[in-house]
Amino acid sequence: MSNALLSINNLRVSFSNGNEKNTALHNITIEVKKGETVAVVGESGSGKSITSLAVLQLLPSPPANFESGEIILNNDNESIDLLHANNKIIRTIRGKKIAMIFQEPMSSLNPVITCGKQVMEAITTHQTISAQAAKIKTIELFKQVQLPNPELIFNRYPHEISGGQKQRVMIAMAMSCEPELLICDEPTTALDVTVQKNILELINNLKQQNNMSVIFISHDLSVVAEIADRIIVMYKGKIVEENITKEIFINPQHAYTQALLQCRPSKHLKGERLPVVSDFLGEKNTENKLPIVNYKKSEIGNEPILSVKNLKVYFPAKKNFLGKTQSFIKAVDDVSFEVKEGETIGLVGESGCGKSTLGRTILRLIDATEGSIIYKKNDLIKADNVTLKALRKDMQLIFQDPYSSLNPRMKIGEAIEEPLLVHNIFSSAKTRKEKVIEWLEKVNLSANFYNRYPHEFSGGQRQRIVIARALIMQPSFVICDESVAALDVSMQAQILNLLNDLKNEIGFTNIFISHDLSVVRYISDRIIVMHKGKIEEEGNAETVYNNPQKAYTQKLIESIPQIKF
Repeated sequence: MSNALLSINNLRVSFSNGNEKNTALHNITIEVKKGETVAVVGESGSGKSITSLAVLQLLPSPPANFESGEIILNNDNESIDLLHANNKIIRTIRGKKIAMIFQEPMSSLNPVITCGKQVMEAITTHQTISAQAAKIKTIELFKQVQLPNPELIFNRYPHEISGGQKQRVMIAMAMSCEPELLICDEPTTALDVTVQKNILELINNLKQQNNMSVIFISHDLSVVAEIADRIIVMYKGKIVEENITKEIFINPQHAYTQALLQCRPSKHLKGERLPVVSDFLGEKNTENKLPIVNYKKSEIGNEPILSVKNLKVYFPAKKNFLGKTQSFIKAVDDVSFEVKEGETIGLVGESGCGKSTLGRTILRLIDATEGSIIYKKNDLIKADNVTLKALRKDMQLIFQDPYSSLNPRMKIGEAIEEPLLVHNIFSSAKTRKEKVIEWLEKVNLSANFYNRYPHEFSGGQRQRIVIARALIMQPSFVICDESVAALDVSMQAQILNLLNDLKNEIGFTNIFISHDLSVVRYISDRIIVMHKGKIEEEGNAETVYNNPQKAYTQKLIESIPQIKF
């Protein structure tokens, strides 16, 4: 292993919780050669992020315990065991020799310091360089990572730029000291397919220019298909398979690897039930309790349940010193479409195209500037508060981020019960609790969870909780806003199966908002593509996906990660 830049040998890590001890990594061995890209793939909880944090000594100790193993960095003809190196040595290695791009750039960037100054700080920490030279280098890095208007973004705060732009700032910061090893922890999760493609190309180009090694962590095998030389598959803290990329896709050996490849919606037609990991591993299937059978095609009515006509939603962009608006951001710009009863419409487009604003405006969570929204012969824009409250029972939203949409101080049983209280459904507390437990079980959660708080659940479980809260009212119309955006492929399959199950049972009409065209193709009857506030293309889901007419739609579909083996 002497020719390896980094060698992780028999690493065993556990976490203490009171008297309990949970082993997170079971004797992990990974080797990364100079100039090589190694992808570490697995679902949440598989141990992939813990492995990367252990390399840079970013795990809090306690509760983390390093029980055995070594992490050897072969640095300038010198081998350093990072597990036993002192803080001074680790600080010289972090950022300079080994850099890391974190999964969530908003929580990794300091919200009260401008983007440019944060990158300058990384440069001046490791290099003897003047502030002026550091600023010039930062702007050059911003150009290198293809940020628009680098000089402007230099002076902007993280909340003033998009998710894809924040991720590029993080890449610029990681690349600022030309590290020998770059660790990318889910750098493209929840990003648009076009931004994801650009960032993958960017990392690959930077790797080739600098002969850099890359550890690329992801839960999606299709994302790493084009950039990885080798793939390591992790499951429950163990390495279950390791091979060159082509072999993993052509001839996967382990059932878990086969499951990750088969769970993706792009592998299945609309109406087919998606398999989940437990189907392949022979475990007791608690998350996907129905057998793998095809869904019956939902009945689509002839009459529209919703008609949106010439809808405009404008936000002030610039005001003069008197407070008068001089220019507007046209978030939704003269949009018209209809949704028939029982239909599922997929609403797709990049971040900032106006799809979430459109969804929230339909539900009157955002006020429209102009136009009409007719729901069951009621114009929602003109409706008074009494009419709106009566209609809200029938129209529900499943939010993008279940954690921020749940009150952290409210038990999940109370959170699911809240809509019943607001709309005076059932007079007795006992009946309401029974209804909540019934819905917990419908979304494959235990009745024992009733008194637990949101932080005690995984991302997939929280998504089930907000689905139960939205559907307990048995609405006729549901908007799902990026409901599976940041979930593992198997968890995504479970949620899509669940939505199909509940749609079959309740028969609701659905607008499914997503940036992932393969998911939208699987779940939708029709697709509407949005771009810069306008409808770019509209049609049958399979037709739009397989034969897009507009250049923008073609670009979105071409950006979907392709497995070419």
